[in-house]
Amino acid sequence: NGNPPALLDPFAGGGAIPLEAQRLGLEAHAHDLNPVAVMINKAMIEIPPKFAGHPPVNPDSRANMLNILWTGTQGLAEDVRYYGEWMKQRAWERIGHLYPKVKDENGIERTVIAWIWTRTVKCPNPACGCEMPLASSFVLSKKKGKEAYIQPIIEGRSIRYEVKYGKDAPEPPKTGRGQFKCICCGEPVPRDYIKSEGQAKRIGATLMAVVAEGNRGRFYLSPDDKQIRTADCNSPENAPDGEMYGKAADQLPLYGYTSFSELFTNRQLTALTTFCDLVTEAQEQIAKDGGSKDYAQAVGVYLTFVVDKLADYHSAVCSWINSVEAIGHIFGRQAIPMVWDYAEANPFCSSTGSYDNMLNWVIKAISLFPADGNGIAIQHDAQIDNGLRNIMVSTDPPYYDNIGYADLSDFFYIWMRRSLKYDYPDLFKTMLVPKAEELTALPYRFDGDRAEARNFFERGMLSAFIQIFISACADVPVTV
Repeated sequence: NGNPPALLDPFAGGGAIPLEAQRLGLEAHAHDLNPVAVMINKAMIEIPPKFAGHPPVNPDSRANMLNILWTGTQGLAEDVRYYGEWMKQRAWERIGHLYPKVKDENGIERTVIAWIWTRTVKCPNPACGCEMPLASSFVLSKKKGKEAYIQPIIEGRSIRYEVKYGKDAPEPPKTGRGQFKCICCGEPVPRDYIKSEGQAKRIGATLMAVVAEGNRGRFYLSPDDKQIRTADCNSPENAPDGEMYGKAADQLPLYGYTSFSELFTNRQLTALTTFCDLVTEAQEQIAKDGGSKDYAQAVGVYLTFVVDKLADYHSAVCSWINSVEAIGHIFGRQAIPMVWDYAEANPFCSSTGSYDNMLNWVIKAISLFPADGNGIAIQHDAQIDNGLRNIMVSTDPPYYDNIGYADLSDFFYIWMRRSLKYDYPDLFKTMLVPKAEELTALPYRFDGDRAEARNFFERGMLSAFIQIFISACADVPVTV
């Protein structure tokens, strides 16, 4: 009838084709059982055209938009900026005391960028018994002319840590994968001992250094009692949680870490929970400022992605990258790694891992989304007939057991669900991402039977591609 065909990605594998579909004015459907993937598609292809040309509702913009023409996603991006900053200010009022400043050598207060921690266990040598560090490195900075390191100071059976400048960093206690030696007595500590201590929940953590913002880059300080005491806050009672599975867990359960809440310090749990709750409060404020319920919900989606991005840099499995003096994010690969010394970021600084950085990345993405035509993202099993016919199909399907998408998505899902479960009750009705239906060949889901896992995947892929054949437009290529 002359209408362009709809676009279908049965596995919701990527965003490039849905975005191109919008440029062509096509209707886009992303079918996936993973709520995180569905929300990504909604944020890219459904929300932008729905509010194209919508002026911002925040009072600052309303007072200054006499001659402003808001086109595309400009108004939406401006409201995400305003209410994102609104969230930050209220978060500071509630939890700012957990992020104290430090004084430099001139007595000037500086904002902390990160706290550098090492995990510890009790030395198995009964003649020693110190809380030995499980540090991979004592180097803080490798930058030429700005080298810095941590010097352990052994005092009897106790250890304290001082920051020094120069290239004379001591050798770290890590001697191999999961293997260490005690820096007090030199006793080799086998991996099995550390595993048993971890499974008995006896792995601790000690603050080794503080990184702060200086006039000319970073500067490093030895930890003091105030920094140590402030970090020792209580965990929030209602923090989201869930058991880790598959590649999300990776090596972590070997050392006693089995749930997502154990990947965060109490201070990190407090901060992320606070920001999640402020998403709901921001939506209520948008309604008070004259925005519709649908619009408040849309802005809340993007603010939730800000919090999810924040979680990627605010866990106790984020490393300090001493070559660039910055915090690394958790997903350097498609698994959650075991990290022995970690960097705890400050969301209220202006460096890597800050709330401002996460907010700005989301605003930049919104401003680049095309907002023409119409977009629809729905959740649907790729193996079941969706009723669509004569459609254009482009997909990036899962590949055997290469990546455990649902397992990894749980890390973000638990925070997303806290903010959006009332806006999208059908998508967030489960405590974790649904896994039984996911087309993957992960053996652990079949009691370790690799053959059955492979058969499950191949049977499911056959069913999915039968549906693709039924749905596809005859004169438009299917791209995989």
